[in-house]
Amino acid sequence: MAPSAARKTVKQIIQECLGELTRSEQQLANVLLQDYPMAGLQSVTKLAAAAGVSTPTVIRMARKLGFEGFPSLQDALREDVAAQIMKPISKHEDWQAKGAGEHSLDRFAEAVTANMRYTLERLSRSQFDAVASVLADPDRRVYVAGGRITRSNADYLFNHLQIIRANVTQLGGSVNVWPHYLLDMDERAILVLFDIRRYESNMFRLANVARERKCEIVLFTDQWGSPIAKVADHVFHAQVEVPSSWDSTITIMLILEALIAEVQRMGWDQSRERIEELEAMFSTARLFRTFE
Repeated sequence: MAPSAARKTVKQIIQECLGELTRSEQQLANVLLQDYPMAGLQSVTKLAAAAGVSTPTVIRMARKLGFEGFPSLQDALREDVAAQIMKPISKHEDWQAKGAGEHSLDRFAEAVTANMRYTLERLSRSQFDAVASVLADPDRRVYVAGGRITRSNADYLFNHLQIIRANVTQLGGSVNVWPHYLLDMDERAILVLFDIRRYESNMFRLANVARERKCEIVLFTDQWGSPIAKVADHVFHAQVEVPSSWDSTITIMLILEALIAEVQRMGWDQSRERIEELEAMFSTARLFRTFE
């Protein structure tokens, strides 16, 4: 059974406790985070060897993170894995069992509200500012791509960014044409990707090739973390579980809208000129009805 939306993943617990860990424990934590969750599912001796620490260090850190010992930490990791791969039908049955007696609208709203609160409490403001800054830089090209479920988030970001600034490109839906976009990516390019659980292998391959071309990668993912996080420069983790067969991207949209507003604020003089010119084009082409 999947963990409830309120339960923290092992990754979240480690990230929140990093400042309290000793140097050797931080070394171990880095190994766990770099290959999450698989690194923590091997034997305690193999994990200790991989991190270059002693077995007692592994056990001590597990307890410092709030677990009874290493076996209970592994149990939590297995729950995280089960939640990552849960299929829509299983998700639906799980939520139905939890929410008996509540109205579906109230249950859904409560889950979304909890998701937003939990995500915002843990979102790095400095990272938010850094991403807004690079997206607002008119000298840097921006590329955007989303997956099967998150394509709507990518569409939303693209539609707004192309109004605010120039040189914004949305990657086509066909994987076969992606190399054409990659050809123009370099260290001055920014690739914004969206990937939530049941992570897409094509997106992971795209991120890896972009990394080889030294492109700066921004990732929007769920609380467990897409494999793309291993190569991304900036990662936004959003809580996505709701009483549905599908995950919710409302919290991702919240971050996106805040980013769009900040990018517009940072480059307002340029954005205003583009918006005024665009409105003039709309008026000339009579694309929108006017009410006078």
